[in-house]
Amino acid sequence: MDLPPCDYIPEAYQGPSKEELLARRKAVLNPGIFLLYKDPFYPVQGYMQYLWDETGKRYLDAFGGICTVSVGHCHPEVTAAITAQAGMIQHAPTCYLHPAVVEFAESLVSTFPDPLKRVYFVNSGSEANDLAILMARLFTDHHEVISLRNCYHGGNAVGMSLTGHHTWKYPVPPMPGFQHAKAPHPIWGPIRYDTPGAGRDYAAEIQQLIQFGTSGKIAAFIAEPMQGVGGTVPYPSDYLEHAYAHVRAAGGVCIADEVQTGFGRTGTHFWGFENYGVTPDIVVMAKSIGNGFPLAAVVTTDEIAAKMSERIHFNTFGGDPLAMVAGKATLDVMLRDDTMGHCKLIGDRLITGLKSLQSRFPIIADVRGSGLILGVEFVIDRQPATAFTADFFERCKDHGLIVGKGGLFGSVIRIKPPMCLTEADADFLLGVFAEVLAELS
Repeated sequence: MDLPPCDYIPEAYQGPSKEELLARRKAVLNPGIFLLYKDPFYPVQGYMQYLWDETGKRYLDAFGGICTVSVGHCHPEVTAAITAQAGMIQHAPTCYLHPAVVEFAESLVSTFPDPLKRVYFVNSGSEANDLAILMARLFTDHHEVISLRNCYHGGNAVGMSLTGHHTWKYPVPPMPGFQHAKAPHPIWGPIRYDTPGAGRDYAAEIQQLIQFGTSGKIAAFIAEPMQGVGGTVPYPSDYLEHAYAHVRAAGGVCIADEVQTGFGRTGTHFWGFENYGVTPDIVVMAKSIGNGFPLAAVVTTDEIAAKMSERIHFNTFGGDPLAMVAGKATLDVMLRDDTMGHCKLIGDRLITGLKSLQSRFPIIADVRGSGLILGVEFVIDRQPATAFTADFFERCKDHGLIVGKGGLFGSVIRIKPPMCLTEADADFLLGVFAEVLAELS
C-alpha cells in the first residue's frame, strides 16, 4: 500500500545517526523515558499529517504526537505566528500587560457555553488537572474527589492520584482524598453498554461511592468525555447527565478533562462534553490547544475562578506570549477551516472501513469513538490480545503508518491523527490495517 502523493520536499537530514543518538540518549536521559518501538522511530521533519525519518522515509502520522498535533505538523500559519512573536518578545509574565494573553483568552472562551467564561493558562494537562482540583476544593470547601477506573489524568502527584490505571502509577503512597468509580466500558463492563438506562445504571456507582466511600460531601468528579489512554472508551449517552446530578447533589463540582477530546476532534461538537448534553463547572484542556506547543488551560465560571484571588497564585510560563500566539493561531485555523466538520467526514470514512475489516477479521472485537479519536480493540478468546496488538503496532510502522496503542492491557490501537487527514490518507490507513491483519492472521 503506497502513501498518497505529497508535494512537500523535506530537507536532507545531516544530524547524528540513530545508533549514535540512541547511545547518547541512554547516557544522559532518565531511563524511565521509554521508546515506543523496538526499532526506535526517529522523525526529523514533519509537515501537516506526514513525518519523515532520518533516512528520508515518509510516514502517515495517525497518532499526532499522542493526540497533540491538531492542525498539522509545522502548519505554516502557526509557525509564522510563533516566529514573528519570537522576534518581538519571547517572555512576559501575566503580572505585566501583554495583548497576546487577552486575545487568545477572548477567542478561547467564545467557544464555550455560559457560564464557562474564565480562563487560567498553564503548561501541561497534568498541571491543569492539578489546578482544577485545587479550584474545586477551594470552591466547595470539601476535599474528596471521584474519578473513574481506567482513566488517565497526568503524571504528577495529583494526576497519578486521579488516574485509575495501574501502569501509570508508581508504588508510592497515594495522596489522600481520591476515589475511583467503575467506568462504563462496552466490552468488559458488567452492564450492557447499549441497553436503555445503561448510563443511569453505571452512574449509580458514583452515588453509591459517595454514600459508602466518602463523608457524603465531595469536592469534585472528573472524567474524560471519552477515555483516551484507557483505550478510546466513550460512555452511554445519558451517563454524564446522571453522574453530574449525583455529584452536584453531594456538593461537588463537575470537571471535564478535554485534553484529548477537545477542539472538535470528536467531529460532532467542539467540546467532548457537549456530546452528552451536559455543561461542567470546570474544563481542562491541553494537547491540541497549541498544535504541539507546551500549553494547557483551565476554563471555569466567575464564581469558581474568584476563589483563586484569595491568595497569590502565579504561573511563570502560563500566558507566555509565545504560547498564546501559538494557541490563537491554532484556534483560528480550526474555526476558519471547520476542522471539526472535517473530523466528522474523515472519521465516518474510517469507522465504515474499520467495521468492514471487523466483519472479515474476528480478532477485532470493537471499533469505537467518533471523528478522529478512534479505537480498535483486539481480543482473542474473550481475552485482551496484548501480544497481537504489539505486533500489529510494530508492523504498521514498517508499512509507513504511525498509530498509538493503549488500554489497560495494551490491546487497543489508538487513531488520533492531525485533523488535516485526507480521504486518501484514510484509505491508506485502512489499506495498511488490512495488509497487516492478513499478515498476522
